[in-house]
Amino acid sequence: MKAIGYYHAGPIERADALVETELPDPVPAGRDLLVRVEAVSVNPVDVKLRAHQAPADGQLRVLGFDAVGVVAATGPEATLFKPGERVFYAGSIRRPGSNAELQLVDERIVGPAPTGLSAAEAAALPLTALTAWEMLFDRLEVRRPVRGGGNAILIIGGAGGVGSIAIQLAKKLAGLSVIATASRPETRDWVTSLGADAVVDHSKPLAAEVKKLGVAPGFVFSTTETEAHFDEIVELIAPQGRFGVISGIGKADANKLSGKSVALCFELMFTRPTFETPDMIEQHNILAEVSRLVGIGTLRTTLGENLGRISAENLKRAHALVESGRARGKIVLEGW
Repeated sequence: MKAIGYYHAGPIERADALVETELPDPVPAGRDLLVRVEAVSVNPVDVKLRAHQAPADGQLRVLGFDAVGVVAATGPEATLFKPGERVFYAGSIRRPGSNAELQLVDERIVGPAPTGLSAAEAAALPLTALTAWEMLFDRLEVRRPVRGGGNAILIIGGAGGVGSIAIQLAKKLAGLSVIATASRPETRDWVTSLGADAVVDHSKPLAAEVKKLGVAPGFVFSTTETEAHFDEIVELIAPQGRFGVISGIGKADANKLSGKSVALCFELMFTRPTFETPDMIEQHNILAEVSRLVGIGTLRTTLGENLGRISAENLKRAHALVESGRARGKIVLEGW
């Protein structure tokens, strides 16, 4: 099978930053599905690993943590899917990724692909949908209101992949008033089209921008630049609020949250598959529900740009675009 990956960590500008090669076809075992990959998307985790995490000596590290494809074969213990069924998933950081013609993935973290979407449109959803869902409903518990929090959530980085689906989930499933951050006209239009009730400019002091709206949000979901915005978040969040992060807080002082008794919540959608937690199958259930909600029109794809077929050259372009911080929605590649 064709596979694309890297042998040495480093900048995307290197000629060998991502290379294509041939690898043996994998064989499913246990609860594995062998999926023939049709489309993938590129996430910040791909960029961070390629830039900073060296593979084992002489080994190709295959990235890719979003995919849509067709089940080609199943392991002897698999019961959720059959060959020929179309699926979507984000995979596991402990296993080879989706930038290959064939991939093994545990069926407990796989969902039925949404009907009515192209492979590219569906590939934009799994990792970000899982991240946003787990953060909103498992970590922040947004269905449990914060008194004095205006039934509102501030989503920092609203135009990114996670922010784009979080806006929809918070608005349409949780019934929250959604404040999203965006700084460019095109990203402001994007988050508004997704359902944001208000948009504030994250290039300006956030506390003052949010104060103009007359609300102290009970929930804050920071998807990017959390350390830079930390003191502003402490100031603007409601007392006894809940504050969620997916990229850490850097050198920010978490003790500053104590005066308001704010809960700090971390989310990593790879936790369940990495540790094979007892509730690992919840990711199958979440993706199945996301697929259903897309099918009935409640949620929409967050595809921002389709860069064409899956190749080393196009994956390099996608990595560079994600690294630029100027991507809107998800960057997707389709076909081999």
